[in-house]
Amino acid sequence: MLDTVAARLNMVEGQLRTNGIVDPALLDAFLTVPRERFVPQELRDTAYVDEDIPLGGGRYLIEPLVLGRLIILAEIRSGERVLLVGAGTGYGAALMAKLGASVVALESDARLSGTARRILAELGFATAKVVEGPLAQGYDAEAPYDALVFGGAIADVPAALIGQLSEGGRAAAVLKPTLAVGQATAMTRVGSALSRRPYFDAATPMLPGLEAVPRFVF
Repeated sequence: MLDTVAARLNMVEGQLRTNGIVDPALLDAFLTVPRERFVPQELRDTAYVDEDIPLGGGRYLIEPLVLGRLIILAEIRSGERVLLVGAGTGYGAALMAKLGASVVALESDARLSGTARRILAELGFATAKVVEGPLAQGYDAEAPYDALVFGGAIADVPAALIGQLSEGGRAAAVLKPTLAVGQATAMTRVGSALSRRPYFDAATPMLPGLEAVPRFVF
């Protein structure tokens, strides 16, 4: 049986801290949020490996290091409102709620949103709210958001989501407009556009519904 306490400590010390994640609050969140609760029962022994874990239906719980770096790039702060796009089973929402953010966790898959809602409630994350709907449309009812974080790779940030970000608000995503390796990118809203700064490559799986639109050549 997996020793989850030891596994979390090994994740923090072996995967995160050694790769530049040193923020004490974020490391504490990784240490205290039980990642094994957010993966399918049959895969719980792999909950702390540094890989993307399949959740079914083409969806993944992205690897801890990439998720941690995206949270850093989005500069998540206590008291802010955050939209997590592609919440999956809710692990990213739990981490950001642990940091003190008020998180709207948007999920398009009814099975995953139900799971996320149940687990977050069981763990007492009252500041993480799961909503269901198309990822590309965001969740306008609680906009504007101080930050956007994407729980998977995307081709680009949809216009609707840019409009739901506050002026000067931050976004972090693995951008993958082609079949090439994606780039984790920090973005800031300036007017109706986003300034962008890439930071590192990441082979993060795509979020369904936010893939690149095929271009046909005649």
